[in-house]
This record gives sequence, C-alpha cells and structure tokens, in this order.
Amino acid sequence: MKKIALTAAALFAVAGLVACNQTPAEQAADSRADAVEAQGDAAADQLNAQADATVAQAQAQADAVKAEAEQQADAMKAQADNAQQAAGERADAIKDAAKPN
Repeated sequence: MKKIALTAAALFAVAGLVACNQTPAEQAADSRADAVEAQGDAAADQLNAQADATVAQAQAQADAVKAEAEQQADAMKAQADNAQQAAGERADAIKDAAKPN
C-alpha cells in the first residue's frame, strides 16, 4: 500500500508540474490515466498477495501430507521389524524342537 501511495503522490506531483502547459481536457485525461494506473497497481498488489497466500497454504498442506506419510512409513517399519522378530523366534523354536534331547 505504501508503494501505491508513493507512486500516486509522485504521479500527482509530476502531473502538477506538467499541468501548467496543458489544456483542461489534457489535465482531465491525465487524471483519469493516473487513477486507472493506481487501480491497476492496487489490483496487481492484491493478486500478488493472494498468490503468496495460496502458495503458503499449498506448502502447509504439502507439509502436513508429508508428515502423515512419514508417520505411516514409520508404523509400517515397526510392523516389519516385529514380524521379522516373530519369524526369527518361531524359526528358533522349530530348530529347538527338532534337536534330540
């Protein structure tokens, strides 16, 4: 917003200097052009802010999905470790059962 205000002030200052040699129609046209330019700047700033907010929201969602995926992967690894340990214990029990007393 400061950028827009500074731009508008500068445009009006320049317009004031140029206005000395302009007809009323030229002055009116310059004023309308300045207003249109200020509106365009404001719209561009608003769209840029919306784009930044959208990017931030998308990044937050991506981070949340990644965290959930990592939790699920950790849980699967823990299940795999437990299954491997249980299989090893069963294999040892089978070997022990097959040994002569």
